[in-house]
Amino acid sequence: MRVLSIQSSVAAGAVGNSAAVFCLQRLGIDVVRLDTVRFSNHPGHGGFTGGPADAADLVRLVEGLDARGLLENLDCVLSGYLGAGDHGRVVSDAVLRARRGGSGCLYALDPVMGDRGRVFVKPEVVDAIRALAPRADILFPNAFELGLLTGMPTGDLGEVRAAAAALRAAGRPDRIVVATSVADGERLGTLACGPGGDFIVRVPPIDHPAYGAGDSFAALFLARYLGTRDVAGSLSLATSSVHAVVAATAARASIDLALVACQTALEAPPAVFPAERLES
Repeated sequence: MRVLSIQSSVAAGAVGNSAAVFCLQRLGIDVVRLDTVRFSNHPGHGGFTGGPADAADLVRLVEGLDARGLLENLDCVLSGYLGAGDHGRVVSDAVLRARRGGSGCLYALDPVMGDRGRVFVKPEVVDAIRALAPRADILFPNAFELGLLTGMPTGDLGEVRAAAAALRAAGRPDRIVVATSVADGERLGTLACGPGGDFIVRVPPIDHPAYGAGDSFAALFLARYLGTRDVAGSLSLATSSVHAVVAATAARASIDLALVACQTALEAPPAVFPAERLES
C-alpha cells in the first residue's frame, strides 16, 4: 500500500506529517510525503518559528514525483493542514495526477480548520478546503469542522449524524465521513458514516491537550481501511490506538503525543473499544 500525505510538519513534536507518516509506516504503509508548512514545534508550546511552504515549490515537487512515475500505483492521497489558500490547488493537482488513467486512488481529506468553536486558519484556507471537499472519498472532520463544511449544527450525536449524512449526500454514494470529537453524554464519540451504515466508538474523555491526535487518527484509520475496507473495524482500532497514546501522553504531562513510546499501541491497542452500529 502507498499513500501520498500532504500536511504540515514540525521539527519537534508529533502533528501533521510528523505524526501521520510515522503512524502509516508503523502499520506497513509506504508513504510519499509533502510538507505544507515547516514549523519548529506546535504553537501550543507558546511560540514557534517557520512558516508555510511556497506553493510553487510544492508544485515542482509534485511534477518531479510525477515525472519519475512516483505518483503511480498510489492507493490514496491524504491531505491535512494547509498553510495557504493556494495549497488547495497543489492538492487538487496531485489527486488528478494520481487518478490519471482510471486509477482507483482514493482521496482522503482531513479538513483542518479549527476546533471547539475557533477557526485557526485563514479564510482563504477555509475556502480551499471547501473546494476540495467534493473530490474526497473519505473525510475526517471534527464536529466543529463538520459544521463549517455543512452549515449545520453539530452539538450532539443526532446533529452530527444529520450533518454527516448531508456531507455524504454531497459526494459519491460510497463516500465515508468520519467525525471526531462528538459530544455523547459523559463519553466522547467518534462516528463513521458510510454506505454500510453509521457506527460509533465511545471512549472516556481525557482532560489533556492532544495536539496531533486527529492527524494520527486519520492516518491510522486510513491504514486499516486500505487493507480491509472494513469501516467499523478500522474505526474501532484507530480510536483505541489514539486513546491509548493520549492517555500515555497525559501520564507524562507532555503536550507532544508519545507516539514513539507507544508505537506498539498503534498496531495493537491495549484496550479495544468496540464500534456500535447505530439504528437508522
